[in-house]
Amino acid sequence: MMNIETENPLTAVESSGQRLTMEAVPVAALVAGEAVITAWGDGRLRIFRADSALQTIDLHRGAILSMALAADLSVLTGGDDGRFVRTTPEGETETLAELPRKWVDHVATGSNGNIACSVGREVHVREPAGFRQVLEHPSTVGGIAFDRKSKRLAVAHYGGVTIWSREARRWKSSALKWAGSHTRVSWSPDDRFLMTAMQENALHGWRMRDKADLTMSGYPAKVSGLVWTGALPWLATTGADSAILWPFDGARGPMGREPLQLCSVGGGLVTAICTAPGREVILAGFSDGSVVFSEIGADAESFVVRRGQGAAVSAVAVTASGMLFVADEAGRVLWVSLAGRTNQP
Repeated sequence: MMNIETENPLTAVESSGQRLTMEAVPVAALVAGEAVITAWGDGRLRIFRADSALQTIDLHRGAILSMALAADLSVLTGGDDGRFVRTTPEGETETLAELPRKWVDHVATGSNGNIACSVGREVHVREPAGFRQVLEHPSTVGGIAFDRKSKRLAVAHYGGVTIWSREARRWKSSALKWAGSHTRVSWSPDDRFLMTAMQENALHGWRMRDKADLTMSGYPAKVSGLVWTGALPWLATTGADSAILWPFDGARGPMGREPLQLCSVGGGLVTAICTAPGREVILAGFSDGSVVFSEIGADAESFVVRRGQGAAVSAVAVTASGMLFVADEAGRVLWVSLAGRTNQP
């Protein structure tokens, strides 16, 4: 790790922050209270806090592939070393499963303590009371997500999504079908809709009460990020030259409606996206390395908080107090407070 300089002029936000470079590729970033927990291709967790030094935890013997945050602020990770690991806020680690010569591609955690990880076509579910079940699927799993009560688990794969519902003795499956490869899956905050990102540069989804289909096409690139935000709520997505926000209020959600397009002053396509806890804002990272801030609204003004560095933004996260984490594909990191500074160029 080292401090870095850039040839591009810095914004006022960048100038006030800490700029570092890591000798690894960033994989994901999650907000846990006032900390930002980041996963990296060198198998390490790096934890950023405003009031303490950077904490590094050597975790996997290879790259971290996936990460999820539990209600108790512990972190679940899956790696290409075949290990499924829990890390507590104190930095203590527990290996939950070890699957030699396998990749743990996706992990998920539920509100009641249920946890899951995927390996190839299998999803391994583990409940707090000790019950375990291996769930089989027709093709490689593209993403997994529990609903808000942890009574249903959505598993994306080629041809649609399998919904696993917890019954008296086991998890039982039902199918939501749609042709194509589904690479990510996410429940709306009220569980009324289930959305997937697809290989075909589109979103697909279902209204759960009647299984009505929703399709949002026309993205210039594959959607790699889905974030729910705001009281409406909105589904914010990557994959275009601005942050695309779909409205999910009312009985029909986004059906027959146009999205908001925000943060359009960045360079290239949006490659990473996040929201701030408890605030109606969006931060979008772009393929040229720039990061743009916007409040959510039809007339909202956007502000560049990080200028392009030449490498695509891979991860962006911001805490409730406004501490911003940005990392790009070159391992460059910005760690800075946004408090009172988002309207300064």
